[in-house]
Amino acid sequence: MFSFKNLINTVDRWMAAITFAQAGESETALDILHDKPEREKQQRTEIRTPSREEQRPDLRV
Repeated sequence: MFSFKNLINTVDRWMAAITFAQAGESETALDILHDKPEREKQQRTEIRTPSREEQRPDLRV
C-alpha cells in the first residue's frame, strides 16, 4: 500500500545516502540504502498469503 509517509521516509534515506556518497563514504551510503526500518520488516512478515497446502480442501473418506 502506498502512503505519503513511506515516500517521505524513502526520500530521506536517499538524501542521506547521497550526502554520504558525496563525502566519499560509499560504504555508509550503501548501508543507508539497504537498511530498512524495523517496522517495514515486521509488516512484510505479518502479511502473507496462505500456502497452497493450507488452501487445499480436506479429503474425507
